[in-house]
Amino acid sequence: MIGVLVVSFFLSAVELSAYRADGFFLREGVFSAAEVAGYRRGACDAQEHAKGLIQAGEAQAQGRKLQHYTLDGNQFTDIDFVTVQLEHGLITQSIRVIEPVNELNETLDNLIDEARLTQPMQQIVGVDELALWTAKLNLKPAREGSGFRWHQDSPYWIHDCDHVDQLPNVMILFDDAHESNGCLRVIRGSHRNGRLPGCEDGSQLQGFFTHPDAFSEQDQVLMEAPAGSVIFFDPHVVHGSQPNHSDTPRRAIIITYQPADYPALKSRVVRPVLKSFNP
Repeated sequence: MIGVLVVSFFLSAVELSAYRADGFFLREGVFSAAEVAGYRRGACDAQEHAKGLIQAGEAQAQGRKLQHYTLDGNQFTDIDFVTVQLEHGLITQSIRVIEPVNELNETLDNLIDEARLTQPMQQIVGVDELALWTAKLNLKPAREGSGFRWHQDSPYWIHDCDHVDQLPNVMILFDDAHESNGCLRVIRGSHRNGRLPGCEDGSQLQGFFTHPDAFSEQDQVLMEAPAGSVIFFDPHVVHGSQPNHSDTPRRAIIITYQPADYPALKSRVVRPVLKSFNP
């Protein structure tokens, strides 16, 4: 009989302990260059798909509902339940974020079931079976990609579910991430106190950004890593990024998992995740 090689991607005890203590964990080189190239194509296709649908004629031809609006001067369009955010500023029409992006691209939808992501997530969530909460594509284009202010994810989600502690994220890097192109930054240990106070600066989204007195920027860690790396991080960890000042994009997808049988954030439909073997 020919033996079958079984590969486990579960976190080691040391890795899981680091995640729980720091609120994040980085694994480099999880996906190959060929796989990353395919995900970049998926991101490009999703971007073009979204641009096409934002044109009212094409959206109407497909029976989709469009809603355009601004928050704090920034432009958003909802295509049914898929939100597309444009880059900041009145001149650029570049897309900043698409969520949930898996609704617009099959390759990125299939990534959600990848064992290299789901096995660690089974441990982190503490369940054997998972469902998708959301999948967000951050495009961060060269030279015009804007930053993300310090925030936690939990304040965005607390009104939509009662299990926000079980909504961990994993960011998959489609490009090399470094300081000059606006890599992810996390505040080590900031998840330990749960949901922190929001800002009070008079903006429409003030409550979603973490009050600067609630954490210390001296605890920040720059998540510089090559394309194909993955970063697991807690829904309560404070994180953000600087603008992209480089000549290269910093594309990445952030997939958020949850226990099985709960509906996804925006569609309110359950998107089951392919089950991996037990550790």
